[in-house]
Amino acid sequence: MTPDELAPRIKSGERRALARAITLIESGREDHRAQAQELLNLLADAPGQALRIGLSGTPGVGKSTFIESFGMMLTAEGHKVAVLAVDPSSARSGGSILGDKTRMERLSREPNAFIRPSPSQSALGGVARRTREAVALCEAAGFGIVLIETVGVGQSETMVAEMTDLFVLLMAPAGGDELQGVKRGIMEMADLILVNKADGDLKPAAERTRADYAGALHLLRRRPQDPEGFPKAVAVSAVEDRGLREAWDDMQTLAEWRRAHGHFDARRAAQARYWFTEEVRRGLLARLDRDPAMRARMTDLGEKVAAGELTVAHASAEMLAALGVTA
Repeated sequence: MTPDELAPRIKSGERRALARAITLIESGREDHRAQAQELLNLLADAPGQALRIGLSGTPGVGKSTFIESFGMMLTAEGHKVAVLAVDPSSARSGGSILGDKTRMERLSREPNAFIRPSPSQSALGGVARRTREAVALCEAAGFGIVLIETVGVGQSETMVAEMTDLFVLLMAPAGGDELQGVKRGIMEMADLILVNKADGDLKPAAERTRADYAGALHLLRRRPQDPEGFPKAVAVSAVEDRGLREAWDDMQTLAEWRRAHGHFDARRAAQARYWFTEEVRRGLLARLDRDPAMRARMTDLGEKVAAGELTVAHASAEMLAALGVTA
């Protein structure tokens, strides 16, 4: 379908059109990129503004289980929930499993939910390159809450904070030396830490872990975008649906406070500036890769660096000079 055909269908909430549109924006073909930009321009006046929530955590912490239970609670209350799940891509084949719909079987059948797994490909920071554009499409389709599940590889999961309103970090109980395992950078970015699996034999350990994180959060420097008591740590059980209501209430409280005090819109504006710069940077690198002469020059200089004939600094300065750029 053309952008003119897709746009009204997306605005009417048609899930198949939304899925096709996300496939279009994720394509790297030049003609598809032009169509994607046209589609985004057609949807720029859509009234929707979803609450964007990023969820990160190490593998095995139960992100998919939490999202399914959390999403089912939200849809039961009448909310429309979109889940953008990013799966790691193989460094060898470039493929991804994309199994999130299988792991969220109940939520995938929910009429008010939309789940879209995407490969991370070469993008860093735990998100796919076009995740932010996919969020805009979900908003245009009328979804009021967009959950972005990151790759889940640990401390690099920071770029999701540059495209969301709230950044939630899921942790496991009794992981052993928990506070060492989560480095200061990602903890400083978290708005809410949820200690998952607070059920059964792990419940006491989860409560102790929650207390440890709460104490660690008090030691961090106070951020201007937080009301009193935030960021905070909460123990939850995605299996028993325990603590999900408290977590949602905390998310709403934080979002409403930021809206009332001007931080919400200011953050959205700062994120737009960030992604403008990032898109220019990526576009320049892509153009460099498409130019045969420049690609050959890069290959030649790379071989000289590998052979020890040039230093990295010298070779990069020479490449930039060929582009007319001063290092």
